[in-house]
Amino acid sequence: MTARTDSRTTARASRRTTAARSRIAAAGAIAVAGTLLLTACGDQTDSGNEGAKTSEASKAPLFDQLPKAVQDKGVIKVGSDIAYPPIEFKDESGKTVGFDPDLADAMGKLLGVKFEFENGTFDTLLTGLRSKRYDIAMSAMTDTKDRQNGVDSDTGKKVGEGVDFVDYFTAGVSIYTKKGDDKGIAAWSDLCGKKMVVQRNTVSHDLAKAEDKKCKETGKGGIGLEAFDNDLEAQTRLRAGGADAGASDFPVAAYAVKTSGGGNDFQLVGEQVEAAPYGIAVAKGNELSKALQAALDEVIKNGEYGKIVAKWGVEAGAVTEAKLNGGS
Repeated sequence: MTARTDSRTTARASRRTTAARSRIAAAGAIAVAGTLLLTACGDQTDSGNEGAKTSEASKAPLFDQLPKAVQDKGVIKVGSDIAYPPIEFKDESGKTVGFDPDLADAMGKLLGVKFEFENGTFDTLLTGLRSKRYDIAMSAMTDTKDRQNGVDSDTGKKVGEGVDFVDYFTAGVSIYTKKGDDKGIAAWSDLCGKKMVVQRNTVSHDLAKAEDKKCKETGKGGIGLEAFDNDLEAQTRLRAGGADAGASDFPVAAYAVKTSGGGNDFQLVGEQVEAAPYGIAVAKGNELSKALQAALDEVIKNGEYGKIVAKWGVEAGAVTEAKLNGGS
């Protein structure tokens, strides 16, 4: 129960007490009966409001496709690493904004529920999903077969139940450097012997580790790789001169190049690689994935999707349909 609800309840109780005392002074028996009647009416009013909310939600065109448990809650809890602009981040007022929150809001209107974003480090989101802390994970997460099958991409070992993905965007990985100082880096093969920053347990991290292995095998010297909890920390390290390059998903790297230091901090180098779908992660076999897929398809068809990708300047990664487990 929220503090606001507590205040209303306390206020009602106070008013009933005051009214009862006045009536007791005039006629005690009537006061008691009146108090009981007011209490009963208050309960009926609360029940009616709750019923009205449920009825209103059920009018949403895709509400019936949601699992009963989600219908009853009226909320989908979203695990997200909210430090990845323009996909999801906090604005100056502390509000969660970005491409993912806007898309979730559009889908929520069709489903008749609210998506509530909860901040967490990227490498703990699937664990939170498995423990049911979250209903879904939506955080620029690349849909891969390893994640679908619950396999650690480094060791190849099973680490838990896999997830289903509802794919909603496509992005590759880009390298960026300090502006005007690319250190001769124009491709991944140029990173041998250089220092690099990435966000931990991302596709960028996987690519950097694979490239480091290649560098060592060819005798060119490995990559001095430093991984951080979030991408903004990696950018700060590069900006301060602690690395030669960084790597991130193309829309995130492009946004950093455009906005950091008024566009004077970073530059993109080379072409984006390993284009793959972003997916909304749902527990394996949960019917919620089908409801989300239906909602995303409708958002694409009704034109809202196009408006959202245009708002955040990520049109290059737009999809034309919602696919389930389309990653490889």
